Amino acid sequence: MAADTVQLFSILDESGKKYDKEKIQRAFLYAEKAHCGQFRKSGEEYIYHPLAVAQICAELNLDTDAICAALLHDIVEDCPDASLDDLEKEFGKDVTLLVDGLTKLVAIPFEDKEEEHIENLRKMFLAMSRDIRVILIKLCDRLHNMRTLSSHLEEKQRLIALETMHVYAPLAHRLGIQRIKQELEGLALQYLDPIGYEEIHDWIETKYGENRDFIEQVQSDIAERLTEEGMNFSIKGRVKSIYSVYRKMYRAAKSFDEIYDFYAVRVIVDTEMECYTVLGMIHERYHSIPGRFKDYISTPKPNNYRSLHTTVIGRAGVPFEVQIRTAEMHQIAEYGIAAHWKYKSGAKADETVGKKLEWIQMLLESEQKSLDSEEYLTPLKIDIFEDEIFVFTPKGDVVSLPTGSCGIDFAYAIHSGVGNKMVGIKINGAIAPITTVLQTGQIVEVLTSSASKGPSRDWLKIVKSGEAKNKIRGWYKKEKREENIQLARTEVDKEFDKIRGGISDEEKDRIMTAIAQRHGLGSLDDLYNSIGYGGIALSKIHVKIRDEIERSLQANTPVQLEVTRTVTEKKIQKKSSSGVIIEGLDGCQVKFAKCCSPLPGDEIVGFITRGYGVSVHKYTCPHAMQGLQGPEKDRWVTASWAASAEQVQTNAYNAVLQILVADNIGVMAAISTALADMRIPISAISTQNGPNKTSLLTLTIGIKGRSHLTAVCERLKKNKDIIKITGG
Repeated sequence: MAADTVQLFSILDESGKKYDKEKIQRAFLYAEKAHCGQFRKSGEEYIYHPLAVAQICAELNLDTDAICAALLHDIVEDCPDASLDDLEKEFGKDVTLLVDGLTKLVAIPFEDKEEEHIENLRKMFLAMSRDIRVILIKLCDRLHNMRTLSSHLEEKQRLIALETMHVYAPLAHRLGIQRIKQELEGLALQYLDPIGYEEIHDWIETKYGENRDFIEQVQSDIAERLTEEGMNFSIKGRVKSIYSVYRKMYRAAKSFDEIYDFYAVRVIVDTEMECYTVLGMIHERYHSIPGRFKDYISTPKPNNYRSLHTTVIGRAGVPFEVQIRTAEMHQIAEYGIAAHWKYKSGAKADETVGKKLEWIQMLLESEQKSLDSEEYLTPLKIDIFEDEIFVFTPKGDVVSLPTGSCGIDFAYAIHSGVGNKMVGIKINGAIAPITTVLQTGQIVEVLTSSASKGPSRDWLKIVKSGEAKNKIRGWYKKEKREENIQLARTEVDKEFDKIRGGISDEEKDRIMTAIAQRHGLGSLDDLYNSIGYGGIALSKIHVKIRDEIERSLQANTPVQLEVTRTVTEKKIQKKSSSGVIIEGLDGCQVKFAKCCSPLPGDEIVGFITRGYGVSVHKYTCPHAMQGLQGPEKDRWVTASWAASAEQVQTNAYNAVLQILVADNIGVMAAISTALADMRIPISAISTQNGPNKTSLLTLTIGIKGRSHLTAVCERLKKNKDIIKITGG
């Protein structure tokens, strides 16, 4: 059945807004023609995807140009005959700019996937700073991709789900679009930790079954009381989402019985004054739980969320949360910044909306390409993985910070100049150390001095917010270049000594220059400066130095094995596509033995099979050691890795790891997250119960070589739930 726009136009009609339906229909037909003959992984015609994205945009009440851009968002990237110039002629400049902001940087070569990923995010944020509709359409695009993720391979599912959890769900939260945020989180969790997801899903079903009529009875009781007062209201109940329960259990280490807001009732009234009246009625009717009241009306969240929250005790001692808000507050809570288009006809966000998006500029200001991807995304991740506190300036302005922030974080949240000159703070009028951890409700004043010498490097280890870290690094980058270079040279020399002593200064410079080029830096001093101010983590430099040293050793002194064989062919060495050199054989087929899974960096030997080329084993493999002494020893041949074996840009070699872990909810997600952060694909995974509440995970992962695998294992061992890693 061919796709059509009936459902899309039905959504537009229900909105009550005025749309240019003729333009939208033209955009649909244009996209349908361009995508003709293209199919998604699920097998359905490709046009169904942009149509579904447009329908989600319509549900957010976005305008005509945004709907058109949603229909056309994959045209330039996926259709070779389409161009931005063509789109501008057909649909105008605004639609074209939106499509351009949504198009990936497909024409620019990148050293690796991580760099490409960060650059695409930068482009999206830049377009987003010019027109917020870019990210709104992108969120709708990601939501439909997550709804249809089951058609992808398992490895791709995890990578997409991880990016959704780390980037797109936090973006939706930042923009206040709770409806999309919650669905993205739930869908992503199904792929990141399916076992934890099912466990919590079953618990929710059981708990809700035990109190199935509880929410209905609470709604009835509250509705009866509000009706007596003659109020105009609406009321709705819900149970806590699977991801919200998961987050509390995983992050806050709470048990099922410690989740007090599993049930919730939302009351929507006409005015702000009525919100407080309803609050009084609720507290009059039910016992409130101390410390469980939050007033987000007088003190809104940074994403403009406003509501009253209180937790009370219902019948049979069952606690539940009550949220009270007006209809407009509810629209903003559900649709966030997108609610702007419901009330206004202008295409672009006004000045008020613009102020709510200042955090985007902070991301764009972190423009050093050398900055680690984790650091770049910290301002996003902090919203999804950290709770917030709210403190006040002496003038009464509200400043939101991640939980655990100190006076230094507060100073840099005010202004970089304030942070750079701070010498002390006052909390509620009393002098306190600048490292004091702040609490919600405190009034904080920063003491500054023009004689201050600037921030301390130690502050980077203390501050909690990504904003503070970026601003401190920015000061050191600008003001202390020579000091950074000298400090980094000293630290890098120590790293060389740890890995391999006795390397000449000339060889060190050659290795570090190669690393600088990989980071796109103009000179060796630029690299040292980046290391010195913290733009590039020294731990990552350690791995790259080791890789460069091993490449040099392999290029200059290839491994020689004591294996003899009489060959009649001319002895030439030719690298196979696998990166292995088989002495005496030209262009032979090579496969890696599954019994030992050899990797670049291992000593290897080859066995000539009957009809299947050469099987490559580790030299220490029991099969190889036995075969070299057996009756078919003449079929074993000398093999070595090509000099470029570990220079491949893809994770071309398989390694099997067995990981013994404590049997805790979330450990699987943590391991998947760590591997995805390192861009390590998982091609197979299995689990089995171990002794004493442990589990044994068996993973087949793609890596570049032995040194790469060692680095991966070292990163995984930082997880406290991992008891032992073997294999590889």
